[in-house]
Amino acid sequence: MDWQAYFAIALTLTTLATLMFSRISPHIVMAGAMALLSASGVLTASEALAGFSNPGLATVAAMFIVATGIHATGGVDLLVNHLLGQPKTIREAQLRLCAPVMLLSGFLNNTPVVATLIPAISAWGRKLGISSSKLMIPLSYAAILGGTLTLVGTSTNLVVNSQYQQLTGQPGFPLFAIGMIGLPACLVGLTFMLVFFPKYLPDRRDESLFGDVREFTLEVAVAHDGPLVGKTVEEAGLRQLVKIYLVEIIREDSVITAVPSEEHLCGGDRLVFAGNTEAISDLLRIKGIVPATEAERPALSQAREERRLVEAALSPHSDCVGQTIRDSRFRDRYGAVILAVARSGERVSGNQGTIRLRAGDTLLLEARPAFVTRQRYNKDFLIINDLEQEQPRHHRAYLAWAILLVVVVTATTEITTILNAALLGAGIMLATGCCSLNQAHKSLDVNVLVTIGASFALGAALAKTGVAANIADLVILLSTGKAWLALILAYFTVSVLTELINNNAAAILMLPIVLEISSKAGLPAEPFVFAVMMAASASFATPIGYQTNLMVYGPGGYRFSDFVKVGAPLNMLIGIVSITIILCIWPLG
Repeated sequence: MDWQAYFAIALTLTTLATLMFSRISPHIVMAGAMALLSASGVLTASEALAGFSNPGLATVAAMFIVATGIHATGGVDLLVNHLLGQPKTIREAQLRLCAPVMLLSGFLNNTPVVATLIPAISAWGRKLGISSSKLMIPLSYAAILGGTLTLVGTSTNLVVNSQYQQLTGQPGFPLFAIGMIGLPACLVGLTFMLVFFPKYLPDRRDESLFGDVREFTLEVAVAHDGPLVGKTVEEAGLRQLVKIYLVEIIREDSVITAVPSEEHLCGGDRLVFAGNTEAISDLLRIKGIVPATEAERPALSQAREERRLVEAALSPHSDCVGQTIRDSRFRDRYGAVILAVARSGERVSGNQGTIRLRAGDTLLLEARPAFVTRQRYNKDFLIINDLEQEQPRHHRAYLAWAILLVVVVTATTEITTILNAALLGAGIMLATGCCSLNQAHKSLDVNVLVTIGASFALGAALAKTGVAANIADLVILLSTGKAWLALILAYFTVSVLTELINNNAAAILMLPIVLEISSKAGLPAEPFVFAVMMAASASFATPIGYQTNLMVYGPGGYRFSDFVKVGAPLNMLIGIVSITIILCIWPLG
């Protein structure tokens, strides 16, 4: 191998390590790797930028707009209201939830599907008396499995199909080609969930004062000139609050714990409460209670009619991850104030300013109305619930579904390509007002699109420099000439990478390698390509492995171990099913 090959290897390993062990956003890492490959001469400028002209990338962007049309018209709510109903058992509730979510995720990006359903499923669970922890993981896993039904189910399938066309010159796969593997995987996965999840998913309901799944830590202050100064806790009405509890008072450098009812309040006292969202809303209506601040913030002391409460989960891409609330300068950065933090279904104790934020933390924010518009598609947040969200355009819901049907039919019957069908659907969504230009613009997840486009450069470098060919030789050697073993090794490698780094990046990096494996071994490429698609999508074992897992992490009150306990066996089961079906369709013996 020449120096270009060693440079490609070193850069690939460095990129993987950076994605795994740093908080740098994947799109920045991939764009940096692409720039180095171009600047070093390993790739020409046109080769480095080829990913951004890939039809798969354009298809992903168009499908974002189609999904936004369904979301903006309340199309998902329409589905929920008609199909969820009134199940009698947890198992029946999970079945009613998972089946339609799988079907829906086969044709829409699963991120907006899950984001839309989280508040609806939470309310549905409360109505049924079922803990959210019994419903949120099934919601995420069903969306992930549903993405394996079609090529448009996930962005991974689209970009792998396009990269396959680019590298081989073949026409690509039909819309439902992956479904011959994905459908059995969905059925087996659904059966596994219905058999084991009612028992093995935690029930995090608390029958005590804090009966809600999530407990928040809320720090407020007693206004210096307010009516509460000099009153006792009892006289101030802070002892009789429902579902909220005064944990401690921070007075200058001292902390008063187990606060007695006769304790007198002083101006500037910082009061730490634990409770649920509704109780916090009631607390903030008490005259004389103001948000606790580290410095004077006059705007926050004004009337709150122009403000709204928003529940949001913190994304792993946020710069605030790993910083304390005070050091993150959250208000200056986002124009919103953190009122409360929930983590793994439990309140975060201690001084709010010193709470160190983590990916997946659920934040209760007080923000201006424009916050939701600005941040809805910002990957710093996974918006869960805008408590004062604008009403969807329900009168266009059926039209939005009809447009999606047109996209699917035209792509399936090959009247036109998947790309043209998606572009047609996006255009009709805009022309009919199912989504506005502003919503379409914000739906384009630039971070994801840049990550995908830049990832092609690393894959191209591995193929051009001969690294992919050498790795293929190694895999063939390790498989001792057994084609089925080479398939298993390829699937396992992609599956592990998907749990550690971005799933699109893992698939794009591995595709040139598996194509070399199939070419050198004289085997058809299709089974290896489908193995990459399935392995990159089947990410259940950790909350950070797939974005929808992270989205349900806080609302479900989960711990990291909950995903490992039920997700790792599902990972292995879907892997076994996928490989078995692939070997049945393409005997590699």
